[in-house]
Amino acid sequence: MAVSLSTNAVKLYSPHTGQYLGECKGHSSTINQISFSGPSSPHVLYSCSSDSTLRAWDSRSFQQVSCLSTGPSLEMFSFSFGGANENLLAAACKSQIYFWDWRTMKQSACLEECHTEDVTQVHFVPGHQSKLISSSVDGLICLFDTDGDINDDDHLLSVLNVGTSIGKVGFFGEANQKLWCLTHIETLSVWDWAVSSTEANFEDARALASESWILDNVDYFVNCHYSNEEDRLWVIGGTNGGTVGYFPVEYGKRKKIGSAEAVFQGGHTGIVRSVLPMSTRHHGIYGWTGGEDGRLCCWLSGVLDETNSCSSWVSSCLVEKSPKTRRKHRHTPY
Repeated sequence: MAVSLSTNAVKLYSPHTGQYLGECKGHSSTINQISFSGPSSPHVLYSCSSDSTLRAWDSRSFQQVSCLSTGPSLEMFSFSFGGANENLLAAACKSQIYFWDWRTMKQSACLEECHTEDVTQVHFVPGHQSKLISSSVDGLICLFDTDGDINDDDHLLSVLNVGTSIGKVGFFGEANQKLWCLTHIETLSVWDWAVSSTEANFEDARALASESWILDNVDYFVNCHYSNEEDRLWVIGGTNGGTVGYFPVEYGKRKKIGSAEAVFQGGHTGIVRSVLPMSTRHHGIYGWTGGEDGRLCCWLSGVLDETNSCSSWVSSCLVEKSPKTRRKHRHTPY
C-alpha cells in the first residue's frame, strides 16, 4: 500500500498488518497522483508531481528506476498508461495533455486546444485502451481516440459539459461505459460516455447525503466506489471532524442518494483525503483511510449501530505521523 505525504515522499505499508516497509524519496514538490503498475510488473509504483516529473519506483528496494521530465515549470497533475501495448503515457500538464512512448521516453503528441484551464485528470478507459477521458477546471470532460497520430482536430470524439470545475472522475458498470464525476463544489453527476448522455445530476448531493444520517452534515466528498459483484455505486462523504460514510447512489429511473451503509467514525480528527477499499476476506479488514491529520486508519468489521440501520466499523492498526505542513484550505483543483 502506497501513501503520498505532504513531505513530497511516498511511504509503503503492508495493507494487511499496517507494517511500515520503506520510503521513496525524490520529488521536490507536491505529489498529485500515485499508482501501481499492472499485473506484468506489480512491483513498479508511479508518481507524478508539481515538480514536473513522473517517477517510477521499485517498491521492493524503494529506489527510483526511471524518471520522465515534462520541462521547466510544467506541473504534472495526472497520468495514465494505455494504448495498444500499454506503453502510451498520457499526462495532464496545466491546460494541455502530453503523450509519450514510455519505452523510448520520447514525446509523441500534445493536445492543447481542447481545454482552456488546468486539466485535473486523464484516464484511459478500462477495456477500451485507445479511448482517453480528460477532465478540467473548465467544466468539460473530453473523450479522445488515441490511435494513430494524435491531434486536436481528428481525435476529439465528444465533449461532456459538466458546467463547473471538475475534481475527480471514474469509470463503472459492466463494460465501464458509465462515468461518475465529482466537482470542486461537491456536486455529483453520472454519465454514459459512450453516447454522451447524462444519467443523473445531483447538484444538491451534500444535502441529500446529510439528510440520510443522524451525524454531522457531509462537508465534502472523498471519492466514489463501485462494486462489480453487486453492480452498485457509492459516493463517499466526510465531515471536517473525520467521520466518513458510504452513500448508495441510484441513477436510474429513481435518482436518489440513500442512507449511509457503512460509517467510519472515531479514527480521524480531520479531513479525510483518500479511501482504499479492500475485501473483507483479508483478516476482516474493510479498508484504509488517510487524512490531513497525518493518520492512516485501518477499518475492521464491527457491529450494527444503535439505529440498526447501517454497519459501523472500528479503527485499528493506527499509523500516525505528525504532518510538517497542513493545508489551510481543502479545495484545490488537483
